[in-house]
Amino acid sequence: MNARVPAEVFPPGEFLREELEAREWSQQELADILDRPPRLISELIAGKRAITPETAKGLAEAFGTSPDYWMNLESQYQLSKVTVPNDNVARKARLYTHFPVREMVRRGWVRASESVEVLEQRFCEFFAIPSVDVAPQLCHNAKKTHANADTNPLQLAWLFRVRAIASQQLVPAYSKAKLVSTVEKLRALLLAPEEARHAPRLLAEAGVRLVFVESLAGSKMDGACFWLDDTKPVIGMTLRFDRIDNFWFVLRHEIEHVLQEDGKAEKQAVIDTDVGDSKDELPEYERRANSAGADFCVPTGELDDFIARVQPYFSEERVLRFAQRIQVHPGLVVGQLQRRLERHDFLRKHQVKVRACVLPSAGVDGWGSFTE
Repeated sequence: MNARVPAEVFPPGEFLREELEAREWSQQELADILDRPPRLISELIAGKRAITPETAKGLAEAFGTSPDYWMNLESQYQLSKVTVPNDNVARKARLYTHFPVREMVRRGWVRASESVEVLEQRFCEFFAIPSVDVAPQLCHNAKKTHANADTNPLQLAWLFRVRAIASQQLVPAYSKAKLVSTVEKLRALLLAPEEARHAPRLLAEAGVRLVFVESLAGSKMDGACFWLDDTKPVIGMTLRFDRIDNFWFVLRHEIEHVLQEDGKAEKQAVIDTDVGDSKDELPEYERRANSAGADFCVPTGELDDFIARVQPYFSEERVLRFAQRIQVHPGLVVGQLQRRLERHDFLRKHQVKVRACVLPSAGVDGWGSFTE
């Protein structure tokens, strides 16, 4: 098939000259009619001056046409003079549509390049896809704010970064029995925030890779669980809420996904919901994971009994005594009471931070740290 050759586009001045000839008007006469300088008409006909909206309206009134007619002639002529040497603009637009290019380059996940071809190749390598037209796929259960929402490019990029770090970690073969035992070992760490630093090591001993990657702005990710080669479980967390209760709740939530092998067989994303969403709308595996997280932070039976005994007088002193009795940090009790009572301002001072405690002991990307 022969390549199409675009039709020649003439400057508006050619059409203006034809209108004058058809009416046997001189350039001076048109200038008088428009009450404009003769030089303007001369430069329009010579193509040295572009037709402005004001001029287009005057020509339309003089020749009985429309202003759009003259503006379209000018636009077509100007566009015909613009030559695009290649399709770089369209290819870049496609890349920015599919992926959070700017943020991924800023974070160092993909190296920048002035060559579109090189940049496309680097994104294909990051997402393990043959071309940028192929949608990346990663089996996972993601705990995020909006239930039943498709995974967006920000979330998918985060997940692939977690996978890249997890793939470099050397841990023993996964053992479900060891992970069950590890849950009990983790429970012994709930008294002090600095004890969270042991979580990555204990999970690694059970064959579970734990990775912390700072969330991309707007991704709203809390955590995820997926499998490498169907045998190696990975837990990724964003720590976007730096609170002791949120850390342990999300971690135990994702551990439950590992124990139940959620996300192992499915080949599409199974989206979880954030704390606070209606439990009636959650699938069974999500209700199960949420229950496991809540019961891990504060045994459900103990919390039910505490609420029944003291409500509505949840004084700080009673909360502290209760936390001491069940051997957990007060922030964990506060977090569960906030959810039960729907009072997210209740005793917030006890929800201490743990991020600084846990980052040095794990695979990390973000917050000033980076893991190759």
